[in-house]
Amino acid sequence: MQLETVVKIEGKVVNRSSDTINKEIETGEIEVLIENFRILGICKELPMPVFTDQEYAEDIRLKYRFLDLRRKKIHENIILRSKVISFIRNEMNNLGFLEFQTPILTSSSPEGARDFLVPSRLNLGKFYALPQAPQQFKQLIMVSGFDKYFQIAPCFRDEDARSDRSPGEFYQLDLEMSFVEQEDVFNVVETLLKKTFQKFSKKKLTFTKFPKISYADALMKYGTDKPDLRNPLIINDITEIFSRDDVTFDIFNKLVKSGSKVRCIVTKNTKEKSRSFFDGVDKWAKEQGASGMAYFTIEKSDEITAKGPVGKFFSKLSIEEIMKKTGAEIGDSIFFACNKERELERITSLARDKIARDLGLIDEDTFAFCWIVDYPMFEKDENTKKIKFSHNPFSMPQGDIDNIDFEKPLEILAYQYDIVCNGIELSSGAIRNHIPNLMYKLFSIAGYKKQEVDKKFSGMINALSYGAPPHGGIAPGIDRIVMLLANEKNIREVTMFPMNQNAQDLMMNAPSEVSDDQLKELSIALKLKK
Repeated sequence: MQLETVVKIEGKVVNRSSDTINKEIETGEIEVLIENFRILGICKELPMPVFTDQEYAEDIRLKYRFLDLRRKKIHENIILRSKVISFIRNEMNNLGFLEFQTPILTSSSPEGARDFLVPSRLNLGKFYALPQAPQQFKQLIMVSGFDKYFQIAPCFRDEDARSDRSPGEFYQLDLEMSFVEQEDVFNVVETLLKKTFQKFSKKKLTFTKFPKISYADALMKYGTDKPDLRNPLIINDITEIFSRDDVTFDIFNKLVKSGSKVRCIVTKNTKEKSRSFFDGVDKWAKEQGASGMAYFTIEKSDEITAKGPVGKFFSKLSIEEIMKKTGAEIGDSIFFACNKERELERITSLARDKIARDLGLIDEDTFAFCWIVDYPMFEKDENTKKIKFSHNPFSMPQGDIDNIDFEKPLEILAYQYDIVCNGIELSSGAIRNHIPNLMYKLFSIAGYKKQEVDKKFSGMINALSYGAPPHGGIAPGIDRIVMLLANEKNIREVTMFPMNQNAQDLMMNAPSEVSDDQLKELSIALKLKK
């Protein structure tokens, strides 16, 4: 009889003898004296082991997910997911929110990721879209006079897979509130997340009040708007140092004159680190596509000097200026990178994480939450050079709306915010723009004509014209919350039936071909690329 065969047993429950007691299992002090048994479900030879949590080929795990889910670790992850969702739902009810369900078949949105399209049999040639998020519907709920809404909402986006993002569908805690300002949303979310993480994890919360970091400061200090605040390292801009006559690092000097910037990372008390540590960071940076990372260590005997390959290019006064600007001290080391701003942010963000992990600076037993605020309303597309929305087109701009300088759109900030934990973005949110004329104006800056906005957002614009309250919300990702609580690196480890990297369900063979009769009924003909 194969292991995992389902068996019905009848017998007498008795105490185990003292030498057979197993403290590791719940039933370790009893056993059953079998009187008779019957096989209920025969098990074929297993394609994978279910008695161990050892790593196994992903394609096998996903094809036989029903067996994979029997394994202890992932089984417990799915139970944790269920408990977290139940807890969140109960807490939202306690906070006075009402749970509503929004439509799954809706219209395609011109903003955001690619839609999943569904052909309509009753309206030939037209398509529904699966919702990327209940964004417009939850705003309509606020217009309908319901002050607090939430749902554990399924969302569908035709995106490539990542370790923290499913390729097809995911779930989020979608919530919206009327007559609120940004701080009101923060208070609700902080209360909920603190209770949830304290309930389901023994790790400590670094901050009882989540810090707020402006988008501009986040890019400057951390190189990203998803900073891991468990990492104490800070990025500093020292571009102006390279305009001094007593800094003769010609490579950087020339790049700065052509518009590049220089940023650095200070590591504390690393003068005793081996040359291989520093060279390893430089080599790693080159592997990431950068030109490398210059470095030196600050020392002092008779006077302050810089020890390292580029130390000779810096005078005593220039080193002291760098120390003053960065807070570096004797015995600290400094890593430099020089490039155009966007690429510089990328490599310094990666380097900040790499260096901190090499030095063992990340406290793995904590959760460090923060808010990223003051996002720009618009940004310039690097390819087309046209102005586009940088975040959410339905957001309220900051400031006196009667005196906003629309001639300087890149200076307009929005009431948009992200909640981040340990370097992972859990959600984006915003205070919504509930004023139609202001919405038309903002969309026109991004190249949309009034008729186009009316057509693509007809339900929203029409509803806002009938007395809409100020409102705002957010939608933390359930999958990512559970991933953090389960201490997993990949979101598939907390998803019951996930797809693979190619957005395929290997267990159910989806997506699949459909019959000619099904296509004919929809008046659809396939024209596949070779």
